[in-house]
Amino acid sequence: MKKKIFLLSLFLLCVTGCSIVKLDSKDFSKNIDTLMSKKVKLYNVYYEGYKYYLPKGIVFLKKEDYNAVLRDAHNNDYYLYVDAISYYHKAEIDYKKNKDSYYSEKLKYGKKEGYIQIDKIEGKYYVQFVFYYAKMEAYVEEEQLPDVIMNMCSILRTMKFNDVVLESLIGENILDYKEEDYTLFKDSTPKENFLDVVKKEETDQYKKDLEDEKIDLED
Repeated sequence: MKKKIFLLSLFLLCVTGCSIVKLDSKDFSKNIDTLMSKKVKLYNVYYEGYKYYLPKGIVFLKKEDYNAVLRDAHNNDYYLYVDAISYYHKAEIDYKKNKDSYYSEKLKYGKKEGYIQIDKIEGKYYVQFVFYYAKMEAYVEEEQLPDVIMNMCSILRTMKFNDVVLESLIGENILDYKEEDYTLFKDSTPKENFLDVVKKEETDQYKKDLEDEKIDLED
């Protein structure tokens, strides 16, 4: 019986492609290297031209074209951008470590490149994680950074593009994209733009909550 349980556990481990990874609350470099070095071929999200794996505990809030908003178990929102145009043109990722950031590092695993930058803003931490023509952003508490980094790694490391589909979507309409400036990942997204979006969504949610809690005093 014990042998059967062991074999079942081993089978599940092989199927999920996951193993127990203990992350350090401070050693981001070690965490990222541990997670991004793993070759995982799991996909559960499929769209035109690309696919990736969404880990357990992460849910979609909304999806529009190549952008998506996700939410984790701590109610942190993640903003995901997939730059299929830059992938199609094989645009280079130009990034230099920012010595003024809380954490900044350029990444390369095999032929895939990217960077991660974390800045402390108003008591919380703004995370930008770029890898293989996809970018994720979040604004979170310090103690949640290890989990956030783990989730971002789990998604970005599995990003896979479909050249045939993208050729049909982009290649035939190449003139429509000739004016595109392929610089999405050359510089960090202005913090003000991202935080404005976050604050607006938080305000809209707060107003909605108030509307839901309104009491009709005339009754």
